Amino acid sequence: MFAQWADVTKISKPIIAAINGFALGGGCELAMMCDILLASTKAHFGQPEINLGVIPGAGGTQRLIRAVGKSKAMEMCLTGDRISALEACDAGLVSKVIESEFLMDEALKMGFGIAEKGALSVRMCKEAINVAEEMSLSEGLRFERRSFHALFASKDQKEGMSAFLNKHKPNFTNE
Repeated sequence: MFAQWADVTKISKPIIAAINGFALGGGCELAMMCDILLASTKAHFGQPEINLGVIPGAGGTQRLIRAVGKSKAMEMCLTGDRISALEACDAGLVSKVIESEFLMDEALKMGFGIAEKGALSVRMCKEAINVAEEMSLSEGLRFERRSFHALFASKDQKEGMSAFLNKHKPNFTNE
């Protein structure tokens, strides 16, 4: 039932989740499939499946431990208790907590800011961070170095370095 949800993780563009309410069970799992999680002060997170006699089935046990650590993941999954947006931020589940009326503006501002960067470097950076969860540190460092060196063959790298040296905003062409 949830297999197609994981396709979110295969999208090469950064996915920003703006959570402005309850992200419980599958909603929390779907949010964790995104790259950056922004939450309003009204947001709550949880994995309450245990209250139904089941466990999370769309990655909740696997992604939550990577986001918040073993103890907090155990607490959330075994008790079914919710945590507030501030608790989620303190635990590392979300990156920012924003007043609800500014949440979408902040998400869009962040998205547009990322879109101004070179698409090649954004894609490679996202991939390097995502593989870090699956590789050992030494394998991840090798992957990162290869990606870093590969970007030196791009026009965007030359434009970015030139813009930095000449103190102007880069005009990335995604080449």
